[in-house]
Amino acid sequence: MADAVLDQSADRTFAGTGPDDAVLDGMNIQGFRIAVEALGDEYTGTADEADFRHLRKIERVGRLFSLVGFATAWIIPNPLSAFCIQMGVSTRFLLLHVIGHGGYDDIPGIPSRYTSRRFAFGWRRYVDCLEWWPADTWHRQHNELHHYHTGEDTDPDTMERHGGPIARLRAPRFVKHILVFLFSATWKFTAYGPNAVSLRDQETRRWLPAGRVRFLDARHLLQFGNRRIRTLWLKCYMPYIAVHFVAIPLLFLPLGSTAVLFVLLNRLMAEVMANIHGAMVIFPSHAGDDLYASRFHYRNKDEFYATQVIGTANYRTGTEFIDYMSMWLNYQVEHHLFPRLTMLQYRSIQPRVEAICRRYRIPYVQESIVTRARRAVGVITGARPLRELRLRDDPMANRNNLD
Repeated sequence: MADAVLDQSADRTFAGTGPDDAVLDGMNIQGFRIAVEALGDEYTGTADEADFRHLRKIERVGRLFSLVGFATAWIIPNPLSAFCIQMGVSTRFLLLHVIGHGGYDDIPGIPSRYTSRRFAFGWRRYVDCLEWWPADTWHRQHNELHHYHTGEDTDPDTMERHGGPIARLRAPRFVKHILVFLFSATWKFTAYGPNAVSLRDQETRRWLPAGRVRFLDARHLLQFGNRRIRTLWLKCYMPYIAVHFVAIPLLFLPLGSTAVLFVLLNRLMAEVMANIHGAMVIFPSHAGDDLYASRFHYRNKDEFYATQVIGTANYRTGTEFIDYMSMWLNYQVEHHLFPRLTMLQYRSIQPRVEAICRRYRIPYVQESIVTRARRAVGVITGARPLRELRLRDDPMANRNNLD
């Protein structure tokens, strides 16, 4: 585990700030850890050709969306073309996520371009998944810092970091809802892009330890005197802008300048849709008045597995359509326990994980994506309280991780 400090010291007990936190006292986190590890051992090394065929099917569906979207985008600006384009973009992001965790690495005979070591790295960024950030920064930010500091102050993805200014703002609630919408429509550009260049020491180019990262945000985007901002625009933003908003629209120049303009407008509309789609399936899985933000870093595997579950929520699961439209982020509980599984394996393992959680009295949250979105918006706007997970009778462990 990256940046993890694990030992087998005596158990510590959790305390929360919610109205029904007595549920935390009933958790059997040691038994839960043993059951989770046994289940993980059962699935390790079982990904096979069927999983790879499914991956390729999802990839083809995404390409078909892109084809339909761009084939019609030059005719007139319209939401249908934009939606199809955004589904193509979102599918590439889905592939970056599931392949980047290594779930397909060990399938015999799989082409190396579908492994975590190659997908979207180097020049393959332009053919596999051209996002607002390079693949190596995504691996560091998401696969390591987010997954092994989930809900902590050192987690790059916590809604306290991104939504805190909105929650603290003294403004009418409708103004806060407008700000939430604007953030949801731009988060790749305004949040994840700046995160990407915050993770390295600019002199040595080495990754900074979790506690030393000082994240940039939208307030810094035009501070070109800052070396990190110059790197952000040159290495992250400009490749994305040049390809998606310049090169692709110009491919339609033989159809006339109006066609180029219409493709650009549809692509911009698709960008907003892709951001909103991503925000809908990403943020509510770790934000809500029923989930816990950790005020300590876990000390052993018992604590690690428990905190992953009680800080995470699932959406509805089980069908190809629901799973695809959720970008397989509806299995977030399972994903945080077993990040190296394939899409099909998540569908298979989900009911078993839920049963284990029930058996060892670990709170397992699963709701519709609409309900989860309402909870997330409530926390981001400050209308709903954020639950905090602390250690009982351990004041040193309760200090802010960034102090």
